[in-house]
Amino acid sequence: MLAIARARLERIKTLRPAWAYGCVFFGLLYVVTATHLDERLFYTLKTTWHESSWERHSLWLPEYRVKIDALQVATVEDNLSGLTYDERRDHLWGVVNNPEELLALDKDGGFLARYPLRGFQDVEGVTYLGDDLLVLTEERKQSLLIVQVPKIAGPLQRTDARSITLALNDEDNTGFEGVGYDRAGDRLFVVKEHSPRKLYEIQGIKRSLAGDMNIKIIDREAWIEKLDMASDLSSVHFDERTGHLVLLSDEAKMMLELDAEGELVSFRSLWSGFAGLERSVPQAEGMTFDAQGNLYLVSEPNLFYAFEHE
Repeated sequence: MLAIARARLERIKTLRPAWAYGCVFFGLLYVVTATHLDERLFYTLKTTWHESSWERHSLWLPEYRVKIDALQVATVEDNLSGLTYDERRDHLWGVVNNPEELLALDKDGGFLARYPLRGFQDVEGVTYLGDDLLVLTEERKQSLLIVQVPKIAGPLQRTDARSITLALNDEDNTGFEGVGYDRAGDRLFVVKEHSPRKLYEIQGIKRSLAGDMNIKIIDREAWIEKLDMASDLSSVHFDERTGHLVLLSDEAKMMLELDAEGELVSFRSLWSGFAGLERSVPQAEGMTFDAQGNLYLVSEPNLFYAFEHE
């Protein structure tokens, strides 16, 4: 009996390292799968291979480095969301969700002004159309509201806004999250966060305001179906200089640059240590670029980031 017990004990000792190695292996496999490290590596190699030809004709996100890291925006406690650049005033517009507010910020993240949004609900995104017009997105209602840039202090009323409501999915908290605008093509790009994630192109918004009603909605599913590493979409920006689209993913903590055909050109991780970030961006909600190509990003609860191209 003693010999049998010793044999079993030796067998257990032999199995322990194999069991431990197995746990480590499956743990690493889970991390790789959950963070799509295989895809990140593939696209890193792909974009690096084409760097010499693509960099001259793109934003080339890998070259962006943080210069303002996780600045807390004064007077904002929580729910800082979308962001856009207004070249006429050379400052940024942001939105706060609950309480609904439009904010004016300088390019260093400094607070300039606040405009309460009366009657608006669940505002998540904002983009500047030019001609003193802003588009705001209401996530649950899947509404796009066009408002005049405020000239005086005070609230903006929803009843004064012109709107289009698409209601393409059930009304929930996974509706329209971010919005960007192509002025030359009069194309509005809208992202739905997840369940499912969506990218829509809406043509003719600006022309319709002038009375020429000719709106066309295109589902750009083919542009994002291959981007599994971007598990959600929280913001979108159209770059006038390159004609490229930039998508922001909060869950994946990354930005992705697509060309005019929807092909991935470059991406930038927002993890700790990348782009000079001291810590990972906790919940990236909005981003925009100015006319010089500088990048600005906001994250809940109230954090502001600025990046510059090296």
